[in-house]
Amino acid sequence: MPPRAGYSLPREFYTDPAIFEQDMERMLLRHWFCAGHVSSLPNAGDFFLVELGVESVIVCRAADGAVHALLNVCRHRGSRVCVTRSGTAQGGGFTCPYHAWSYGLDGRLRAAREMPASFRREEAGLKPLQLRVLEGLIFISFAATPPALDDAARALANAAGTHGWANARVAHQARFEIHANWKLALENYMECYHCQPAHPEFARRHANARPWTQAAELERSAHERSSALGIRIDNVDHYALKARVGQESVSVLRSALLPGHLTGSPDGQQVAPLMGAFPQHDGNSTYFDIGPVSDFLAYADHGVIYRFIPRAVDRTEMEVIWLVHADAVAGRDYDPARLTWLWQVTSVEDKLIIERNQEGVNSRYYEPGPYSLQEDYTSRFVAWYLAELGPTSPAQRAAAAAR
Repeated sequence: MPPRAGYSLPREFYTDPAIFEQDMERMLLRHWFCAGHVSSLPNAGDFFLVELGVESVIVCRAADGAVHALLNVCRHRGSRVCVTRSGTAQGGGFTCPYHAWSYGLDGRLRAAREMPASFRREEAGLKPLQLRVLEGLIFISFAATPPALDDAARALANAAGTHGWANARVAHQARFEIHANWKLALENYMECYHCQPAHPEFARRHANARPWTQAAELERSAHERSSALGIRIDNVDHYALKARVGQESVSVLRSALLPGHLTGSPDGQQVAPLMGAFPQHDGNSTYFDIGPVSDFLAYADHGVIYRFIPRAVDRTEMEVIWLVHADAVAGRDYDPARLTWLWQVTSVEDKLIIERNQEGVNSRYYEPGPYSLQEDYTSRFVAWYLAELGPTSPAQRAAAAAR
């Protein structure tokens, strides 16, 4: 069965390991993804690891303050160089535990024992990846020539900039392992058609859990309050195939919170110090998406980074990172349990519904169904994904052969 416009994908796109490999090559490794927040690297030598599929990357801060992304693959015989998820590099660099090749924080090879005279040390450093820091967010691409980030940088300067994310710090991180294909996880995140039945706590706080006809007046009123406070964050829709030629996909959407709620907290009240340009809560939240697997949500008093990490055809990790003002202190300025409550609850619910989705798609009797009016972004994501694979990709040929 070939893919059909406006419908979910055929079964093999969610279950075939060969198609997953095509996903990696033709989409995931071509684009930018968020690795985390720069506050995780406060000092020279600090590092953390990020993964995508079987690939591992060391993200570290060098002595000159520069942030680097280095492939975590030794140039000798391919061992993982760094095996600790995060920390501070001892001795100002990384030493491979296999044969003790030593690398600097910028990836240059510092020492390799008993090599022949013809060996050229300058050619054997850890391979660097493209890296940009935008409003405190670290973006990485495996591509030699990834899409340009001009549109994304402008959108983030307005959205994340207004929310003060460059002057934020990581308050908490959590990782959820989902036994499902990464596209099911993304399709779920890109729509709120499921929010009322599956996320009651989210739906009681966010207007976008309702159809537009019900939420329009709430959205209008909230945007007026925001303008009265001098908060001006523009909606941007360069998402998926609407991205300008050569530019990375980016979207920004302002959406109202329901009356009585200032932020995403158990009682709807403020949970942390206000951030950025906000003199007070304006009754809105801001969603923004960069590339295929990096999504963000900002309230006036805290932020949430959602990282989707495809690991295998039937395994995806969701990493959720909470941001607060850089000067905020846990226990004094915010209660971590109240800060993280909504997106802990919502992420556990997402894990359950995505895994149930995968179980149903695994059935030999599954047939792709049509997207609703509230699933426009999901439908657009799928169209973008298929365009990235191209009509001559093995995945597309396999789908055609299955007709």
